[in-house]
Amino acid sequence: MTRIAFIGAGSLGFTRGLARDILTFPLLRDATLVLMDIDAERLEFARASVQRIVDLGKYPAKVEATMDRAAALEGADMVLVTILANEMSVWRHDIEIPLKYGIDTNVGDTRGPSGIFRGLRTIPVMLDIARDMERYCPDAYMLNYTNPMVLLCRALQRETSIKLVGLCHSVQGTSEMLAKWIGAPYNEVTYLSAGINHMAWFLRFDWNGKNAIPLIRQAITERPEIYNEEQVRNELFLALDYYPTESSGHHSEYNWWFRKRPDLIEKYCTHGTGWNPGVSAAAIKGYTMREGMWREDAKKWFASENPISLERGHEYASSIINALLGGEPFEFNGNVANTGLITNLPQGACVEVPVWASRQGLRPVHVGALPASVAMMTSITAQLEELTVEGSISGDPRMIYQAIAHDPLTAAVLSLAEIRDMVNEMFAQNRDYLPQFKHFTV
Repeated sequence: MTRIAFIGAGSLGFTRGLARDILTFPLLRDATLVLMDIDAERLEFARASVQRIVDLGKYPAKVEATMDRAAALEGADMVLVTILANEMSVWRHDIEIPLKYGIDTNVGDTRGPSGIFRGLRTIPVMLDIARDMERYCPDAYMLNYTNPMVLLCRALQRETSIKLVGLCHSVQGTSEMLAKWIGAPYNEVTYLSAGINHMAWFLRFDWNGKNAIPLIRQAITERPEIYNEEQVRNELFLALDYYPTESSGHHSEYNWWFRKRPDLIEKYCTHGTGWNPGVSAAAIKGYTMREGMWREDAKKWFASENPISLERGHEYASSIINALLGGEPFEFNGNVANTGLITNLPQGACVEVPVWASRQGLRPVHVGALPASVAMMTSITAQLEELTVEGSISGDPRMIYQAIAHDPLTAAVLSLAEIRDMVNEMFAQNRDYLPQFKHFTV
């Protein structure tokens, strides 16, 4: 019987969807699903939700819930991580302090000053989880969904011995979107995507074996409704010739071009980003509203006679677990260590490439060099993320300042002196949540 631990099971949407998907596989129908969270109320909602899915599907699975991480991990075969290390009252400052200095953030959970400080707070928690895995389930695989993906996975790859892959739904979501834009049935599309998480690129996109990139370009340039759906990503594609895998809202933060002036934010980032609202102050308000709505949403879910389809969704995790345990091999895009997989990104960095899962384990695919037009920005970001992880592990705030100084949007808006002041203020705000640092000024 397979034992699957959910760490951060209070992320109700993820937990419900992943549990549903897992139970669709005959090999996993009788799995023991162990839910763990530090929030007792959320954990109980998660337990009741997953038990309802089990009951609706008449599965022979078993559901357990615990606030004891060691108990959840003991003997686990697979560990799914969907944690949020701090509450909104903590991480809202990741957005508000940079905004005071002129850096207007859209999402703020993966890159730039906001994403880096979220990473600094989350890395120690993730390392604790991984070290518990080394102790209680050393042969288990961790499938991580928590952001910032690159910083967390790189720290774990560097500092622990666990078997790990980071998962994100941006590649399959974007590939479905592009297929729809050109009128291609999704089962007739194939592609190659590679880079780093949230900054990977479709190096190839084919329809029935023929290059479909010209059709994508035609759809974007000739159909205003398609251009306006993803303004930032479409501009990147038209300039750089390779389509990015992550949303316009995220990508607007990751480069020099779209968020450095109010007029550019209004033109490119407020409407066609796929993330609304598109500016920092409104984003905080939106996060606050969502934070207070989860109980109401959960109650509506339980009140519904048919709360969830039992058909498998499009997240990778269940297919990966099935493949690792001896089911059909499965190819997906995952975040792994760069062992020469992408030759013009730093060796050892966390990269996102095709990966095969099977009973033999996880086998990433060699890609080679990224094209020059996208390699420059991707490499700068990978290098500053390497510096961030080094700074977090060593507890050196100066390295964090240097990494943020190389962030494209930050550098487009602020001077080095202004960046130093901002980073010092962010360290002062976060000092109670950064146990790896002994001092907090750069």
